[in-house]
Order: sequence, then structure tokens, then C-alpha cells
Amino acid sequence: MPLKVADEIAELREQISYHDRKYYVEAAPEITDRDYDRLIERLRQLEAAHPELVTPDSPTQRIGDAPVPELRSVEHRLPMLSIENTYGLDDLRKYGKRIEKLLDGEKVEWVVELKIDGVAVSILYEDGRLVRGATRGDGQVGDDITHNVRTLQDVPLRLKGKRVPPVLEVRGEIYMTNQDLVRLNEQQEERGLAAYANTRNVTAGSIRLLDPRICAQRRLRLFCHGVGQVEGVEAPDHMNYLKELGRLGLPITPHVQCFENFELAVQRCQEIPGQLHELDFEVDGLVLKVNNFDQRERLGTTAKSPRWMIAYKFEKYEATTRLNAIGVQVGKSGVVTPAAFLEPVQLAGTTVSRASLHNADEIERKDVRAGDLVVVEKAGKIIPHIVRVEKHARRGELPKFHFPENCPACGTKLVKDEGGVYIRCPNLYCEAQVRERLQYYASRSAMDIEGLGEKLVDQLVRDKLVRSLGDLYRLNKDELVKLERMGNRSAEKLLAQIELSKSRGLERLLNALSIRHVGARVATVLAEHFGDLDRMQQASEEEIAEIPDVGPVIAKSVYDFLRSEFGRAMIDELRAAGVNAQATQSARGQKDGPLAGMTIVVTGTLEHYSRDEITEAIEANGGRATSSVSKNTDLLIAGENAGSKLDKAQKLGVKVIDEAEFRKLLKG
Repeated sequence: MPLKVADEIAELREQISYHDRKYYVEAAPEITDRDYDRLIERLRQLEAAHPELVTPDSPTQRIGDAPVPELRSVEHRLPMLSIENTYGLDDLRKYGKRIEKLLDGEKVEWVVELKIDGVAVSILYEDGRLVRGATRGDGQVGDDITHNVRTLQDVPLRLKGKRVPPVLEVRGEIYMTNQDLVRLNEQQEERGLAAYANTRNVTAGSIRLLDPRICAQRRLRLFCHGVGQVEGVEAPDHMNYLKELGRLGLPITPHVQCFENFELAVQRCQEIPGQLHELDFEVDGLVLKVNNFDQRERLGTTAKSPRWMIAYKFEKYEATTRLNAIGVQVGKSGVVTPAAFLEPVQLAGTTVSRASLHNADEIERKDVRAGDLVVVEKAGKIIPHIVRVEKHARRGELPKFHFPENCPACGTKLVKDEGGVYIRCPNLYCEAQVRERLQYYASRSAMDIEGLGEKLVDQLVRDKLVRSLGDLYRLNKDELVKLERMGNRSAEKLLAQIELSKSRGLERLLNALSIRHVGARVATVLAEHFGDLDRMQQASEEEIAEIPDVGPVIAKSVYDFLRSEFGRAMIDELRAAGVNAQATQSARGQKDGPLAGMTIVVTGTLEHYSRDEITEAIEANGGRATSSVSKNTDLLIAGENAGSKLDKAQKLGVKVIDEAEFRKLLKG
């Protein structure tokens, strides 16, 4: 046999493995399905002509020729323990404090991962070759599902690279995407078979099938996230372990983030539910893990679960209903958002008749059409969203939704964000935008104008009494009493509330201005830093970007708004009306304290303060506590086991003191 045949086979296997990863793991295919099929067919031809060159890790061997007679039981080399669950943020924070005590106040980095709603699996590689796949079972003994795991296109039959660990047992979750469930149910409909209710049930049933050929048709996938028995893996922590798995060609759980303290991890837990609509797979919570392996070892386990991780689960509710129509609405920043108008259905104890469709790309990706039967989901307190279309129940051709080219409110031609997914009305004086901005300006988290509700705002804008935020402060009693359901007393109360709003302070005002990417938290950070709006308007984009918790994207948005004709006109109007553009005392801190005006960072373990206590001490004495060191940092307080922040502070020439010096500083 010519050597070049073996070389061609090796090259084909490498190409197919590469394209499997691009398609299934990175969702960025580089060749067409037809070209991929040609590679597989050529490999089959060569292997048929030279069977002595067929190896177990060849892509052609993913699907076995015959079903296995039964599922064997296998004992896990290390137990697959369950995870402690919590459903509330208060309980989650109690867990964080418990871990802090167990580690004697050491600095702990926390990893936040998506909790995939699939089937837990252990996959074992020896010398780089896949030798076994097993379900979790009772944690000690699971089912051998190697024959089915081999059919998963994103699971390498042989690990990538020349440096592979002698033993690698990786833990993960086998799952199915929602769109693959849609495809499968269409096939079920064509065969006259019942549709599957959800992705988890299909996954759990498919992975235990005796015939791997059926499992292969289901297009199951894998995300890796955990450690079993390993030899030759030297990663000191979880984030580096995940990088190592990626280097070896394994698909790791997406959107993993590492945070320097528990509270930042908790903030991430609050953000994620609002982003679930972007995912094509089911998530039923988040998992928080101690990043450092040495700390994990010292924390150990209980009889049932590791102490070093916890699952924060959110209640999820699903219902199936008819989508009657798709409409669009214009928001305060000009974003035109599509909405689904539904046949009313009970969901989490409330009647739901509307769900967000978020953007045009989502409608296209999920192929949502008016008249469809859809699955609607609500996670936690988040607005309901459409998970998938039950396309197998679609009768006849339904027309596709075409996004409008012009603003439905003012007729201006719509534009799409450069490099983004949102479509906007660029007319900042569009009545719909004015209405939404005014409602937000009056909301409790902004200028808190009691009595200025949605119906009254509609009247004010419709009757052209308010065309800008400044007009609000020019309203008079004679104009107001002419409005529906507005008597003398109501008009006087509203005017008093509008007058009161002038004194809310810079942090409330910045939030109320509807600047893109600026919410209540960022507004407070900016107000604390600058103190007044004049200083903000004079700042460069670079100066704004250097503020901790701001960054370049927010900085550009703030800078562009403050320098724009529209932004300057709005601010000038509000100033002329007497709206206070100075930070309140609570935002500025105690300016006459011993730490007045100082930006301070704390690192390492302290003897007399918890992290919350020293933050309170800094702010009570006029300083500002931040989490990262920059050239704007005035002081670093370094405790025991100070890490990279100390190094950075020394490089930047930031003054460094210990806890004892800090306590002397407070005494003056």
C-alpha cells in the first residue's frame, strides 16, 4: 500500500475533525454541508479499500453498525455528586458568607456558569482516546452510554494536540438545541408519530437508546464544565482547566465568567435571566464555583455535594399558545422592538398575552410567524419570551414577518446599528421616543415624579404640550386642567411634584436622560466621580473610560451624548428650568472626612474588617471604594496575601498602606 494513502486518510480525518469543531462548537462553519459530505465519502472509500487503516477514532466510526444488547452499569472512578440548590438571592449571599468564614476571610474568586438543562455525563479519555461515556446514575454507578456518546459530533474521538493527559475524565452535560427539537418534531409529524415536549426529555431518552444510529439522528451535543479523575492536567484553577479542555478540542460551557468577589458573581446572576432569549438551548439556573482548586480541596464535600459550589436556580414556566400577530414599538433610545401578541395563556399565576421578540434577527432565527403555535417561557420575574415555534403544527404557508423600513410613529427611515442587531429610528424628536423618554424620566428610579403616569404622558405628548424634557418644567395649571380627568387639585399636585424633581441630584438626572448604556448604577458612578455636570461635559472620552465600572463602550456613549447637539440642547433646557446638576451629598460622600476625594482600592485579607465593613469605613470618611486599580487610584490598602492588584499599584506608583496605617489615617 502506498504511503500517500495513509497520509491522505490522516489529512481527511484532521480536516473533518476541524470542520466538526467549527460547525458544532464554534457555530462558524467554513464549508457547505455538501463539501463536508464529500470529505466523509472520500474517507469511507479509502477506508473500505484499506480496512487495515480503520481506527476507532476515525470520523466514520462514530455510529456503530449494530445496537448494543443492553446498557451495562459502570462505577465512577470519582463520585458524581449533586449540587446544593438555592432559589433566592438572600440564601445565595448567606452561602457566600459561609464560604468566606470557612476560608478565614481569604480572597476567593468565583466562577459563574450556565446550568444547562440536559443530562449529566462523564466522559473518559485515556492517552487521548475516548474510551467510555457514562450517565451520572446515583452518583456512584451510572449507565455505560459510550456507543451513543461517540455519535455526538462535537465530542472528539481523539483529543487534539501532541500533549494529551494520560487520563482525563471530564464531566459535562449532554443537551439538544431548541431548533434541533423543532426539526425532530417536524420529522415526527411526517412519520405520524407524537411530538416531543421538550429538549431535556428527548436528550434523556436518546442517550440511553440501545441503537446508536437513532441517537445520531437526534443531533445531541455536549458542554464540558467539570473535573473527574485526571492525570497530567496541571491547571491551578477552573478557568485554566476550561482553557485546557478547549485546547484539547472539547466543547466547554459558553459565557463562563470569573469574578474577584462573591457580590460581583451575584450581580451576574441577576443579569443572566434577561439574556436567556439569546440562547438556543435550555438553562434552568446558574452554577457558582470557587475558582481555585487548592481552596476547593480545603473546603471539601458533604455526603451529597461539594461545599465549593452552589446552583442558583430560577423558576421556569412554559406554556403553549397561538401567536396572533407581530407588532413593533419604539423605545426611549429609538430602538424598534418587535413584540408577539398572543392568545392569552396562564403562566406562573398570571395571564400572558404578550411576549418580547427582542430583535429582527431573533424572529429570523426562530422563524416566528403570525398564526404559529409557540412555546412561551418565563424565567424568574423576567418578561416572557418565545422559546420556539411548534413548526410541526404549522398548517399551510404562513407569511414571514417583514420588519418595517420606516418608523411606525414618525415615518423616518430606520437604520440598523453598525455591527449590532438593533434597528432604530434616528429621529430623536419622534413622538414615540419623546413619550417613552418622558415616562422613564418620571419613573421612580429616575426623577420620581409622582402622578406623571402613562396615560397623562400620552395626553401631554399628543396635545403637543411636551415635546422635550424641558417642556415639562414649563407646564402651567391652565394648560393642565384642560386635560381629561385633570382637576385643579390634581394639576397643583402634579406641578408640585415636577418642582420637587428639580432637586433630585446629578445621579438621578444622568439616569433619567436615557443615555445609551447608562442605568442607575453607572449614573451613580459617574456622579460620584465628577460631582457636577459641568465637569462631565469638559471630560475627554478617555478620562470617562478610565473610571472603574465604566469602560470604553459606555464612555463613548456618554461623551457622544454630552457633545451632541441634541444632548447639549436638552441639558441647557433643564439647567434653565433650574434642575440641579450637582451630585447629592450621598453620591459625593462626606467631603470633609480624612479620605475626602480619594479613590481607594482594597486587596488581600484584613484582620479587623470584612470587605463590606472597610468599604463602609472608606465611604463614611469621604473616600470612594472601587474594585480595580488604575492611574486614578489614590491609595491601595494591602492586607495579607495581596495579589495582582498590589503589583499593578506598585507599577503605577499608587501609594500602598497596610491596615494599621489605614486605621491611623481615619483617626487623623
